[in-house]
Amino acid sequence: MEKIELIAPCHFGMEAVLKREIADLGYEVVAVDNGKVTFAGDMQAVARANIFLRTTERILLKAAQFKAETFDELFEQIKAVPWEKYIPEDGKFWVAKANSVSSKLFSPSDIQKIVKKAMVERLKQTYHTDWFEETGESYPLRISILKDEVTVGIDTTGESLHKRGYRKFTAPAPVTETLAAAIILLSPWRADRALVDPFCGSGTIPIEAAMIAMDMAPGLNREFTAEGWTNLIPKQAWYQAAEEAEERIRRDVELNIQGYDIDDEALRMARANAKLAGVEEKIHFQNRDVRDFSHPKSYGFVISNPPYGERLSNKEEMFDLYRSVGQVMSENDTWSFFLLSGYEEAQKAIAAGGSRKKATKNRKIYNGMMKTYLYQYMGAKPPKRKDSRENE
Repeated sequence: MEKIELIAPCHFGMEAVLKREIADLGYEVVAVDNGKVTFAGDMQAVARANIFLRTTERILLKAAQFKAETFDELFEQIKAVPWEKYIPEDGKFWVAKANSVSSKLFSPSDIQKIVKKAMVERLKQTYHTDWFEETGESYPLRISILKDEVTVGIDTTGESLHKRGYRKFTAPAPVTETLAAAIILLSPWRADRALVDPFCGSGTIPIEAAMIAMDMAPGLNREFTAEGWTNLIPKQAWYQAAEEAEERIRRDVELNIQGYDIDDEALRMARANAKLAGVEEKIHFQNRDVRDFSHPKSYGFVISNPPYGERLSNKEEMFDLYRSVGQVMSENDTWSFFLLSGYEEAQKAIAAGGSRKKATKNRKIYNGMMKTYLYQYMGAKPPKRKDSRENE
């Protein structure tokens, strides 16, 4: 198959995780920029990336990249793209989204109109027609302009990849599936270690952890826009990717994953979501306050998105909650804590609870438009297991 470039957008701050995921799938990373990773592959890569990647929002087929400072330049450059390579005569095409940062062309609606007009002009010449019915498959475009550099991508995904299909029920202020997966993959947690989310809400972090441990592909049970692009991607590519995903699932893996919440309704949602994801037997959800944290295992992980405003009524209540987290840390010094929070006093409050140390690292992450930090408190490393042959 012909080599193409694909663009995978992600949460700002999570590019390194996505880069590693892409490399692990066997594809060459071409560029890493703020909020996106570009990689090379073939049309089979479109199917595999959509089905397997956990931390990207969508997969874009890169159609063009050029500089444009005027609408005339934008029109001519778009018109020069061989759109007939991608879009059949009956294809439905439009600019689904346009954004511009630090560029002379800044009006999204005008960018959308000019791009559509230029595409029509190009395709009129190719297909020798003055009218397109657009009754066929969809080929939505996404245009990004940064410092007058225009990147044109055709969206292969459709509905964002964070919509795995299992989260039918949501508690207030949930963390997205892609961000939850990225936080877990940033940590050194592995399937043989305990994991607890003491603020689990509708269960996203425990569910994503179970799916990662089971090597269950996040896009296995959903549909994608590019599945209808038989002019570009043979149906067999999708069947092969799905078969590969099914074969990789480790259903017999033993896991110790727990989710706490003090809201019975949230726990009901979490259990329902886990069942839809096919991991309900791998997670134990329970009504428990973080202050009652206890676990028989050592060297476990707390990975969580604690409240930072949506469920707490005042600053005093917020500080008290994070102080309780600090107390849990001090009482479980072999455990590692990865906490995503937008609460500005988080570290101070945790320290007030008697936490053993400052965060090993804190990483700025934009959760949508909200600035948050991932506070990483690493616990003691477990002792190395002796090789059984030494005891023979």
